[in-house]
Amino acid sequence: MGKVVVYAIGGNALSDPKGSDHNSDDVLESVIDDVIDLLEADWRVVLTHGNGPQVGHLMSLDSKNSEPMDSWVAATQGMIGHSLALKLDSRLKSRNRPERSAVVLTRVEVDTRDDGFNNPQKPVGPVLKDDAIIPLDWTTKHTEHGKRRVVASPLPVSIIDSALIEKLVGLRAVVICGGGGGIPVSIEDGKIKGVEAVVDKDRLSALLAISLKADALVISTGIDSVKLNFGKENEQSLDSISVELALRYLEEGHFPAGSMAPKIGSLIEAVSHVPSMVAILCSPGEAVSSLRGESGTLIQR
Repeated sequence: MGKVVVYAIGGNALSDPKGSDHNSDDVLESVIDDVIDLLEADWRVVLTHGNGPQVGHLMSLDSKNSEPMDSWVAATQGMIGHSLALKLDSRLKSRNRPERSAVVLTRVEVDTRDDGFNNPQKPVGPVLKDDAIIPLDWTTKHTEHGKRRVVASPLPVSIIDSALIEKLVGLRAVVICGGGGGIPVSIEDGKIKGVEAVVDKDRLSALLAISLKADALVISTGIDSVKLNFGKENEQSLDSISVELALRYLEEGHFPAGSMAPKIGSLIEAVSHVPSMVAILCSPGEAVSSLRGESGTLIQR
């Protein structure tokens, strides 16, 4: 089938519906550049993406709190997938590339017995005002920005649509899937049901890379490499790091739980299951150079 790369991009790399992120268009252009460069280097590309700013904005418009969490993830998958497909197909056509995009609303099975359901920690939606009417079944938490709803963030168990994604990759489509970590569902008595949860996008990307037996997993983020002592005078960038050392740094708390920890953990998970996989963290626009070992951080066994 050729070389396959799963390329994960964050929700902040995409255009915020409220237009508050002045740099999002530039970052998105870098992402599109990466996809074209990967295709021209003979990679087959599967794109996954976050949805944080977008889902928060949509939830803020739902004053009656009428939609369940899985519906919001599905809605933003369609919205963001459509936007990405328009930009990507326009660029592919202008470059006379034969590929076209395919957007897959991706369902991800989770285990309702996952410990995450006992202690919801994932903030979703807008900051709640003091006079907000909060449904009785919501769990809230005070964050650095104010009170917000929090939901479970269970680990993904399986990707229901992985066979379809693999088929589309075989047809040389650029597959846009797994948005927002995928639509969380459970399977009970043979029936698929939506679940009030949010799956981490990077964890989903790792599982997808493992399922596809991908040749590479690239997680792009706002920094150009893995760093120790981030933001301090003794900050250190790492060109490459072993799984064992990465695990040690995780245990020592070098990577914050809400940002870098799931990215590092996902890269470790991918390369641990598929040792031949190239697992990289880099900034948007640096995917191909990182695969060549010229930038970013490589995590290897």
